[in-house]
Amino acid sequence: MIMCKNDFQCYLKHFFMGVFGFFLFASEVSGRQYTPVATRIKDVAFFDGVRENQLIGYGIVVGLNGTGDSLSNSPFTKESLISMLERLGINTRNINMDAKNVAAVMVTANLPPFSRQGATIDVSVSSLGSAKSLLGGTLLVTPLYGADGQVYAVAQGAVAASGFSVGGQNSTQTKGVPTNARIANGAIIEREIDFQFGDQNYLRLSLRNPDFTTIKRISEVVNSKLGTNSQPLDIGTLHIDIPVHYRDNLVSFITQLEQLEVAPDQRARVVIDDSSGIVVMGENVKIGRVAVAHGSLTIQVKETQDVSQPNSFGQGNTQTTTDTNVNVDEGKGGNMVMLESGTTLQNLIDSLNAIGVTPRDLIAILQAIKTAGALHADLETL
Repeated sequence: MIMCKNDFQCYLKHFFMGVFGFFLFASEVSGRQYTPVATRIKDVAFFDGVRENQLIGYGIVVGLNGTGDSLSNSPFTKESLISMLERLGINTRNINMDAKNVAAVMVTANLPPFSRQGATIDVSVSSLGSAKSLLGGTLLVTPLYGADGQVYAVAQGAVAASGFSVGGQNSTQTKGVPTNARIANGAIIEREIDFQFGDQNYLRLSLRNPDFTTIKRISEVVNSKLGTNSQPLDIGTLHIDIPVHYRDNLVSFITQLEQLEVAPDQRARVVIDDSSGIVVMGENVKIGRVAVAHGSLTIQVKETQDVSQPNSFGQGNTQTTTDTNVNVDEGKGGNMVMLESGTTLQNLIDSLNAIGVTPRDLIAILQAIKTAGALHADLETL
């Protein structure tokens, strides 16, 4: 502690300490950076081999209230119906069928990892022919195939349509998509996928959005928190050696690994949906030094009809004349904004909102800034 001999020395001491503290605070604030949000590894990556498998099948929905396929316009529906009846011992080859309560459908489902025989999964049912609605129908036994051509599940049950369509001769009202439906727990798994997860000595972690910085951060967190050896193989794959004391309890090791938090990095990106006028920009988007001018030109043309009629005792015909009035509005002046180098997302939005930029104008401005080379981000158009 510095002692003061008099009041003047105490004043000088407190003055310089205050100035020194101000510069320390200013230096700290100027050097402060944005801290990314930490996310669980479980939400940004997945383990190789632990994934879903897609299944597909062709089936028939019956019991529709006159909203099924027209058998004359959907020959595949007619042939499927005939084949099904033949398997049941009914011959309908030479019979003229005109039923409208049957529809040919495609059935799809996702087989979860480690699914066991006898478990049930949800299925989606979509019309293949000219059916107007699947409301009230029942899906008959439909085998679901994997990419290898093997049957992994069998689906059957009452379908739940996601919409309806009603109407008469002059008016029709449709809500949702009545030709799409779902069956909750509508398929029973008949075949399991053989994958011995517990016999491995290592794990491979794959990023959902591959990035060099993110994979390096995950490797550092795993090595420091779990005391194991992990090494990035490429931009999106991490090789993790399973510790010896976790070989018999792999589930516990994976649980701890999934709950570790890491701050994922991402490239600066601007996504534009021109059809709906939606613009989404990431946090790291930066703008170089550029001037933006925004103006609107409005031309209004108004025409009025006038009637010119001669006097009672005069000669001539009644004439119709058109009076045209053109009004040009160039908008408010001075709509130019200077964006300094390194402008952040918030500065850009504030500046463009100040000059009354609409979302569709913002799309054109961002495209122009990208063309000028001042937008330091990827510009993607949907």
